[in-house]
Amino acid sequence: MKKTDLVTREGYNKLKQELDYLWKERRPEITKIVSWAASLGDRSENADYTYNKRLLREIDRRVRYLRKRLEILRVIDYNPQQDGKVFFGAWVEVENEDGDTKSFRIVGPDEIYGEKQYISIDSPMARALIKKEVDEEAIVQTPEGPKTWYVNSIRYQQDSE
Repeated sequence: MKKTDLVTREGYNKLKQELDYLWKERRPEITKIVSWAASLGDRSENADYTYNKRLLREIDRRVRYLRKRLEILRVIDYNPQQDGKVFFGAWVEVENEDGDTKSFRIVGPDEIYGEKQYISIDSPMARALIKKEVDEEAIVQTPEGPKTWYVNSIRYQQDSE
């Protein structure tokens, strides 16, 4: 499944910060360690060299990925016209027939990692909720079959909050 190329302003800034940190701080630090370890001689049994060389490859891989993604990502900022309906970037609280509630923010697929309250715009839940209003029901397709959720609240937070 193709990832949606949308990101919130906050998410874009986090990805950019990660790229800057990896490229300007972490990579030079690891490069120094690899150079030092390489100067010690036999690299085949040098754990410092082997470990840090592998780490350097992982950093380079992540840097390449971030550079490519940041070029194609489209930042979606809050617009007052969104108020009252679920759109990208919304904080939504939903409830099912059993009274179970969930609260989450709908964001781009690049933003969900490490954030328990974020779901991807590509998820079945998010797709079912788009354009819904408070008290409307959303039918979410799950492996067990369709599940009904009711929208309790919708809010948007701007970067200044």
